[in-house]
Amino acid sequence: MGEVVRAPAVGTIAFVGTVVNRPVLSIEHPGGLRTTYEPLSSEAEAGQPVAQGDVLGVVASGGVCPTECLHVGVKLNDEYVNPRLYFGASVRVFLLTPN
Repeated sequence: MGEVVRAPAVGTIAFVGTVVNRPVLSIEHPGGLRTTYEPLSSEAEAGQPVAQGDVLGVVASGGVCPTECLHVGVKLNDEYVNPRLYFGASVRVFLLTPN
């Protein structure tokens, strides 16, 4: 919690708000990509342009991990894709499944 999160690439903030009691931020990137981060506390506003490396906010409380973590989603043309395709193999990916 409190770790700074930076934009992975240029884009435009598409959404900043609360979804199911968790703060969420999404960025529209060129080429039909959208990245989403939660829980992320941010002062950014929808429509704001971002450059690679710009501070988006900080990891907030409210995640579903046993310890705090940042959930990252990637969509290509409105279809979810594996975040490792864009963030590299060093990213740990966990898929939550219902009990």
